Amino acid sequence: MTRHHLLDGLRGYFLVFMLVNHIWFDGGNPVALVNHNQLAFVEDAQGFILISGLIVGLYYGRLYAAGRDEEAGKRLRARVWQLYLYTVAVFAAVVAMALLIPGARSGWESQLGSALGPALPAVLLLLHQPALMDILPQYMLYLAASPLLIRLTLAGKGGEVIAGSFALWAAVQFGLHLPLAASLEALAGSVIPDFALRGHFNPLAWQIVFVTGLVIGTLMAAERIDLRPWLSPDRTLLARIALYVVLAFMAWRLAFTFDLVPEDMAARFWSLHDRTEFSLIFLVNFAALAFLVTWLLSAGVEAASPAARWAGQALQRLFLLRFLRYLGGHSLQVYAYHVVLAYGIVLIDEAVRPVGALGKTAITVLAVASLALPAWLHRRVAVPASGGGKVRRATAAGADRRATT
Repeated sequence: MTRHHLLDGLRGYFLVFMLVNHIWFDGGNPVALVNHNQLAFVEDAQGFILISGLIVGLYYGRLYAAGRDEEAGKRLRARVWQLYLYTVAVFAAVVAMALLIPGARSGWESQLGSALGPALPAVLLLLHQPALMDILPQYMLYLAASPLLIRLTLAGKGGEVIAGSFALWAAVQFGLHLPLAASLEALAGSVIPDFALRGHFNPLAWQIVFVTGLVIGTLMAAERIDLRPWLSPDRTLLARIALYVVLAFMAWRLAFTFDLVPEDMAARFWSLHDRTEFSLIFLVNFAALAFLVTWLLSAGVEAASPAARWAGQALQRLFLLRFLRYLGGHSLQVYAYHVVLAYGIVLIDEAVRPVGALGKTAITVLAVASLALPAWLHRRVAVPASGGGKVRRATAAGADRRATT
C-alpha cells in the first residue's frame, strides 16, 4: 500500500457517495441511507476538500521547498484556469440539456435558480452557483491562495497559517462576513438586475478544511513534521478521545433520526448546525472522525486492541478497492461527469415517476458504475496525450494531476 493509492481510494469513496447523495428521487433515495452521514454530521465534501488540500501541500510544497517557485506558481495558475474551464463546461452541458430536452428547464428550477436568466453573467463570474456546481469555484480560491500559504508554512509559520484560518472560520460563525457579502451583492446588483449571491459552501468557512490539509501536506513534503507520535499504535489517548466524540455525535444523529430529542434541546442543537458555513458541529465532528480514521488506517492495524486491528484492516481493504482508486485517480473528470449525470437523473425520475425502491436502487447502482466511464476516457485520451501513453501513478507528476480537485 502506498500513500497515494490510499488517497486515491479515499477520493474515489467520496465521489461515489457524493453521487449517491446527489441523486434526487421523488420520495428519497433508499441507497442514500447507506452512508456515514446517517451516523454523523459529516459528509463527503469535507473529506474530499481535506485530501485535496493535503495533496496540494504534498506536491507544490515539494516544489517550493526545492526552490522551484516559478514552476510551482505557473502550475497552480494553470490549474485554476483548468478548474474554471471545467466549471464552464459543466454549466454549458446543463444549459444545452435544458434547451434541448422538453421540460428540463422547469424540472431543474430549484437547482438552477435564475442561472438561465438574469444571473447568467454572475454564473460565469462564479458568484451565482447552481446546485452541485459550487465545489470547483471554492477550489479556485484556495489554489490562488496556496502559493502564499505554502511559502509561509515553509518559512516556519505553519502555526500562524492555521491560526489565521481558524480566525477566518470564526469570523464567519459570528457573521463578520455579512457586510462584505452585502457590499458585493450591491455592487453586482448595480449591473445585474435582482442579483443575489448563491452557493452551498461559504468558502471563507470551508477553507479551514483545505488549509489544514495543505499545511500538513507541505510540512510532510519538506520533512518538517513527524506524525509517528500522533499515529503510533502504542499511543491511543487521542484516538480514544476522538472515538468518544464520534460516538457522542452518533448518539445525537440517531436520536434525531428516531425523533427522541425534545423540541427545546433540538432548537439549541440546530442553532449550531449550518452546513453552508461549516458551523461548530460540522467542524468538531469532522475533526474527530478524520483523526480516528487516519489513526486506524496508520496505526490501528498494529494496535493491541483486536477491534482496532479489525477496523484498520477493514478500512484499508475498503479504500484500496481498485474501483475506488481508479475513480480517485481521475477525480476532476469524474466529479464533472457526476454533476451532469445527477441533473439527468432528475429528468428520468420525473419522466417515469413513480419509481419504486427497486427501480431507484437499480438506477443508483448503474449511475455509480458509470463513474468509471469518464475515468476510462481520461485515461485513454487525455493522459496518454500528455504522458507518453502511460498513466502516471503515485509519482510527483501523478500528484500534480491529482492536485486538481
